[in-house]
This record gives sequence, structure tokens and C-alpha cells, in this order.
Amino acid sequence: MSVEITRDLIVDRLGRVRHDQFLFYLMGPYKSFNLNYLLDERERREIDTADLPGPLRRLFRSKDEVDAAQALLRRLQGELRVRPGVNAFLALDVDVDADTVDAATQSIEFARHSNATAFVLPFLGHNFGVGEEAGSILEALSETHGDRLIFVHEDNVTSAMIRSASVRWDVRVETYETEAELASKLRLFVGEIMHRERRGELDQPK
Repeated sequence: MSVEITRDLIVDRLGRVRHDQFLFYLMGPYKSFNLNYLLDERERREIDTADLPGPLRRLFRSKDEVDAAQALLRRLQGELRVRPGVNAFLALDVDVDADTVDAATQSIEFARHSNATAFVLPFLGHNFGVGEEAGSILEALSETHGDRLIFVHEDNVTSAMIRSASVRWDVRVETYETEAELASKLRLFVGEIMHRERRGELDQPK
């Protein structure tokens, strides 16, 4: 059975926060890039990770380690739901079956009905899937929702999608070095959107 994704549906499926009606859709990789998954046992034994520079050493992690990419999104979500108290959410939280609405369509609808949408691209993340969904959102919504969209990527992450967001679609792009800086930039973005809505510069999403 098909499900119609609406603002009311999203709000109803999320927990209560101070600003229930301000929906902040957080997109980003749910899985981290891990070279241990790509190398066989012999190749792993030949590499002494202690000799590698920091950024490369971060790509080798235990297969049992809690996934850093999704944990980052969850921490950001938790912080934003406390301060400034907006209804930050991941696609998983709305729990729409992909058999009834495909993932790309879900992402477009979540962004369409949200007050703000952020694409978070950490160095460790598998960003290809995020780039595909971000491209779908930008194609569908950049003209009507461009001011509500932001890319925030770790300093050492570059991609054609990030360049396209800035040049082709004129979407805001920011960088960060630390998680604290990332959270701060997302809070500032939320504050700007709230301010513009109150002044009537942006219509309330439907």
C-alpha cells in the first residue's frame, strides 16, 4: 500500500521537542569507509597502520567498531534537538517502507516538507549514495528550496557533487574541521532559516 509523505506524517513519527514544527532533515552516510573490508587477510598483515599518516590510519578500523558515520549523525541530531530544540531527524526515524516509497523519493519528500535540510559529508563516510540522493533533491527542489539546503563537508572531502552544489545549483557549502564546529555551523544555519521565516522572507513549508 502506498504511503503519502506529508509534514504531519513526519511530525507524528518524531519525538516532541521545543520547536516541534521546525523540521530539520539530516542527510549523510550511514556507513563509514573502511579499508579492512576491501583488503584480504594477507594484504592487511602487510600494512603497518602505525606508520600511516593520520587521515589514512583512520580508514583502517575493526570490523566490530560502531559505525562512526551514523554515530556522528545521531550525535548531531541529539544536540540539535536539545539546542536550539528543533525537530532534527534522519530518514530512518520516519520509518517509511522502501517497498512502498523508494529511498530517493523519500529523500525528496522529506526535504520538500522540511524547514531545513543539511547534507553532512565526513571524511570517513561512504558518500556516493548520499551524493546520488542529494543530486535528486537538488534537481527537484533547488529552485524552490535552495535557501533551505546546505552542504557541510569535512575539510579533506572533495567531490563533483559538492562542486556542482555550489556552482550549478548555487547551494550554500561550508567546511568543518571538528564535530563541535560542524554542530555550530548547523545551529547557525537553523537560526538564519528561523529568522527569515519570522520576517516573512521564506514561506512556511507545507
